[in-house]
Amino acid sequence: MARSGRSMDWGFPRWRGYEAGRDAQTVKLCDRHGCEEPGNCPAPKSPNNPDRWYFCEKHAAEYNRGWDYFAGLDAEEAAARAASERSTNAGYKTASHYGWGGSGDGSRSKDEINALDVLELEYDVDFAAIKKAWRSKAKEVHPDVKPGDEAAAREFHKLQLAYEVLRAAEERRSWHGHPEG
Repeated sequence: MARSGRSMDWGFPRWRGYEAGRDAQTVKLCDRHGCEEPGNCPAPKSPNNPDRWYFCEKHAAEYNRGWDYFAGLDAEEAAARAASERSTNAGYKTASHYGWGGSGDGSRSKDEINALDVLELEYDVDFAAIKKAWRSKAKEVHPDVKPGDEAAAREFHKLQLAYEVLRAAEERRSWHGHPEG
């Protein structure tokens, strides 16, 4: 009696790939009208709804770009949902003071790098040089020096924010650097 089917693994079943077989595989196509690509990226049809669209990668990106998580909610409900999201994700915020906790160059966060760019400083500069650069730039555009100048006021505000970011980062570094005494 002959075998009805022939295996492609030559007696070694572990050589077979997952779901490898001779039968045609069913492939779900992208739910976007007219697209013939495989739909392997699930996307929710609406918030809190288990139903999903299945898009190709290109159309999933297009769909997600226009997705509004707060669609159909009034301002109060949207604020309540945002607050509950922040409270459940609060554990991630506590680790943001570490250098590896966020994007950046490993020693400084992205916000610190942006602040150094505002002050036109190198990324490896010490805090004394940061303070010196901030003072000299802030003196040039201070509202007392240039009263009524909106552009100077905006520039002064930008310099103040940059300095505050860098000062807070320096305080965190110095606080974490010293052992408890």
